[in-house]
Amino acid sequence: MSLSQVQILATHTLLAVESGKNLSDELAHIIAQHPELSAQDKGMLQDIAYGCQRFSGSLKFMLGKLLNKPIDNKQLEHYLLVAMYQLNHTQNAPHAVVNETVNHIAKIGRGQYRSFANAILRRFQREKAHLNKLCKTHDVARHNLPIWLQTYLKNQYPKYWHNVAMAFQSRPPLTLRVNRRKMNAEDYLQILQTHGIEAKPLGDYALRLNEALPVSQLPQFYEGAVSVQDWGAQQAIALLNPQNGERILDACAAPGGKTGHILECADCDVTALDIDRKRLNRVQENLDRLGFQATLHCAPAENVSDWWDGKPFDAILADVPCTASGTIKRNPDIKWSRRATDALKTARQQEAMLDELWHTLKSGGRMLLATCSIFEEENGLQCAKFLQRHANAVLQTEQTLLPSEKQDGFYYALILKQ
Repeated sequence: MSLSQVQILATHTLLAVESGKNLSDELAHIIAQHPELSAQDKGMLQDIAYGCQRFSGSLKFMLGKLLNKPIDNKQLEHYLLVAMYQLNHTQNAPHAVVNETVNHIAKIGRGQYRSFANAILRRFQREKAHLNKLCKTHDVARHNLPIWLQTYLKNQYPKYWHNVAMAFQSRPPLTLRVNRRKMNAEDYLQILQTHGIEAKPLGDYALRLNEALPVSQLPQFYEGAVSVQDWGAQQAIALLNPQNGERILDACAAPGGKTGHILECADCDVTALDIDRKRLNRVQENLDRLGFQATLHCAPAENVSDWWDGKPFDAILADVPCTASGTIKRNPDIKWSRRATDALKTARQQEAMLDELWHTLKSGGRMLLATCSIFEEENGLQCAKFLQRHANAVLQTEQTLLPSEKQDGFYYALILKQ
């Protein structure tokens, strides 16, 4: 497939995202509709679509500086933004990018935008260095974050907010969790080296690849040797510390990364819940790949009577719904689609779920509250309110992992039931 077609598909993806679609889901949908895409095409399409969202603040700022008035045609605007991303952030041949983009735009309407687009992109090439410097004078363009989110970060994390903002503009690393039932990180590192793949160990059972690869290129992936999982997400099961023979609930389990991690660490009787049947199927697929079994239920975690057999659990992983604000570098559309009030809405949902799950935990058991959020309403405040409501709840461990180049952002609170 040509650069031309990739540009078209990237533009269609971004138009769908602007209309409210999820970037990851929409990109997967478009790729599924185009089986002719090569691995290289898919990689280029993903890079452009994610890059345009990651740097949307600066790209739109620079485009605005090139215009006399705002563009009222969204398709035209996104074709230009796609081209500007390629010219500013990729090694694609500039003349090819400009020519292909202008040819696409010539087909919009009656062709009246062709000369306009050509002039804008030629001017961007000439003034690119100056425009990038101007971005440093504009907060949204500099940090590629909406003002409300910058304000929140400054207030909540005054010492670290700038590092978090920088992390949100970086590409996420590909981190692997090594299946300890099969080998350790050093063993798998040697296997990677024989395939010419470079990586660095992170602890005894994790590695970070120097360059991201499709899972199809990872040795023994389909045999269950490794799973793709963020380093921060891997800390959840270390805190839960599953033991042989325990009965453990993984609430909101999809896509099953933590479910598999529990079973890698101990021989447990695991029950996994998720409200979405398709996502629950992914849990089963991951378990099959790893060679494990668990009891799966498609039901809301808070509707205990729909799935619980009445036998108390020794431990619960309450990986509750959240804004996913800690994963912005992995899901860059989140920063533009979320609103300041969203955390309050999900916090209310979390509260109901945690209270119901608590009834299924045995005395002496433990529940790990886990989120991939940086918002205090979903994290520390949620934990504090839970402890106030439940006299038999004791906080043992609390941990906040801020987003960095190494990991996404997570919050964990291990709560014991007296």
